[in-house]
Amino acid sequence: MRLSLKYLIGLVAFLSIVLTLAASIISGYRVEQQSLIESTLETNRAYAVKMAQSTESYLSMTLQSMEASAKHIAPFMGQENAEEILLSEVNRMKKQTDTFNSFSIVDKDGEIVAVSPETLALKGKMLNSVGGREALKKREAFISHPYIGLTGRLIIFLSYPIFDNKGDYLGLVGGTVYLKEENILQQVLGEHFYEDGSYVYVVDKSGRIIYHQNPWRVNEIVLENAVVQQLIAGKSGAMEVVNTEGVEMLAGYATIPTADWGIVTQRPKEIALASSVTMIEEMILKTTPILLISFLGILFLSYKIAQPLTKLATYAESSTQNNQSGKVSDVRTWYYEAIQLKKALNYSLNFFIHQSTVDPLTKLMNRRFMDAHLEQWAEQGRPFALLIFDIDKFKRVNDTYGHAMGDEVLKYLAASILEVARKDDVCCRFGGEEFVMLLPETDRQTAFQVAERLRKKLESTSSPCGEVVTISIGIAMHPEDRQDSSELLGLADQSLYEAKRTGRNRTIDYATLRI
Repeated sequence: MRLSLKYLIGLVAFLSIVLTLAASIISGYRVEQQSLIESTLETNRAYAVKMAQSTESYLSMTLQSMEASAKHIAPFMGQENAEEILLSEVNRMKKQTDTFNSFSIVDKDGEIVAVSPETLALKGKMLNSVGGREALKKREAFISHPYIGLTGRLIIFLSYPIFDNKGDYLGLVGGTVYLKEENILQQVLGEHFYEDGSYVYVVDKSGRIIYHQNPWRVNEIVLENAVVQQLIAGKSGAMEVVNTEGVEMLAGYATIPTADWGIVTQRPKEIALASSVTMIEEMILKTTPILLISFLGILFLSYKIAQPLTKLATYAESSTQNNQSGKVSDVRTWYYEAIQLKKALNYSLNFFIHQSTVDPLTKLMNRRFMDAHLEQWAEQGRPFALLIFDIDKFKRVNDTYGHAMGDEVLKYLAASILEVARKDDVCCRFGGEEFVMLLPETDRQTAFQVAERLRKKLESTSSPCGEVVTISIGIAMHPEDRQDSSELLGLADQSLYEAKRTGRNRTIDYATLRI
């Protein structure tokens, strides 16, 4: 019956672990997927807005540059001998803005009077393209839909009207962007910033792609795409969508009002969620050994009900050699006797630790506590100052007033040290009439000030024996003077010895010994 119960408990516990682990993995997988979807949607939405704002700003600045150009050349339109001025202006706009693949000036009748680059050989020809005629007709700042231009290229046409001082229409300045060749959109949008499988494309209000990282897709109409439909409706946001090629995407989108365009940044859903699959595989791989170990542990613990008591007894036996309070706290107890024993043992060990780290006379920390802190702070690379004090001519106090009064003087010094110590300073009795202060995160000047404050306090106050007692102080800095804690203590002791040698009742910083 005992064996059967043991295995029954083990089986129930094992099933509980397996079912809990499975539920945790499934739940974690779903939560992780949803988190990745939401994070990717928000990232792409924010990036789309950022790119839309950048493109909007760039187009606005470009139109402003064209406006300035139109005003500049207005006085020269229709004048004889203005050919060089107009040519100079189109060349300047072509090179300066780096926006256009070509730039031209057109008179009010539609004749091209200047063009850059001149190799296009369009000067003197009529601007009969779809975008050109529409720009001449509108007589306002204009960004066209994609169309086939006079050079046979797929282009968009940006233009700004030219008016004279009387408001009469004189023509326009216009720039073209070749959509299927290297253009400004590639420079502004380029590769997706995050380089994580995401990419960017731009559509106009008719649903036609005017920029895509795959040039062969430019000029393709994608009206059936739900994101494009949202853009045509003037909306911005993020959504899951199946694109025109049947791929599930996580897309963010935003409008570009100046051009009536929409920008989309998206990432394949499969790529976005790939890390969640990897996470599950790693979880299963890492938890399987743990599961097996847990099962063996359950079988073992089912007949080892007394194990907590055994551990507590073992730790109690070795507690005089090592601090076992942490291990006692880690012991799992699940019945009354073990719980009460654990509480009692913890109390006893904590009391023992307190007694072993506090100096019983002065109530300051003792040498053991000081050594542990020195070593720990040194290993951590923590900056601190080490001050070592010694009562001047303390033997005379003991010889004159007795050891009981000497103890009172030691307690008086300890109290004075605590009065000048700061919140995080560590105050210790080093041994006999020597004391140490550890000042964390303290520079050399501050350490000297603390030492002098204590020294001056003592030299101006009567001690319990009725006389003024003075102290000599040595200072060393970690890590400036030494990184090793033992060597640092030795340097502070050298400084103390120098203070004694040169007259007592003074503070010597090790830095002064190196000069």
